Amino acid sequence: MVDFEVEGEDGRFMPRLRSLSHMGFPWLHDNNKLLIWHNFIKKFELHLRDAEELEPFYYDLLLSAAKKWDKQNPKRIVVESYIDLLDYEGRLYVDENCFICEQRIEEDIALMQAFKPAHPSCIYSPTLPTKKILDFFKSKKAVFLEDGEVDSLFDVVMKGL
Repeated sequence: MVDFEVEGEDGRFMPRLRSLSHMGFPWLHDNNKLLIWHNFIKKFELHLRDAEELEPFYYDLLLSAAKKWDKQNPKRIVVESYIDLLDYEGRLYVDENCFICEQRIEEDIALMQAFKPAHPSCIYSPTLPTKKILDFFKSKKAVFLEDGEVDSLFDVVMKGL
């Protein structure tokens, strides 16, 4: 994060920045956390590339994630942030039916990009417990998910926002 003062907003092409200071986060020196952050931000860049104007939600979401990054498992933060993003954009698919064949999903679920649910046999993807995933969709908290389940969700996010 950068803090600054603007000098010369008198119609010139580009004002000067004064008192520029970098307000870093403690996790910036942890290569593993920094790599996960970098990959997460790259997905945001692709997702928002064609937007002409961004709503404050996106900045607030990233700032909130950055503040928690050194205190929590970054992959959990990514999947929680992603579910918030899907919900905000109206793309959260909470139906218990497979996105491919439209039949009810029973015990095991697989997730496509954008966390769209499917039968594991419909998309040939790793399985997750249906109840836990649907509870995650409702609560938007990954606290009750196992690390392996969070890793699977993180892999889905890394396919693209």
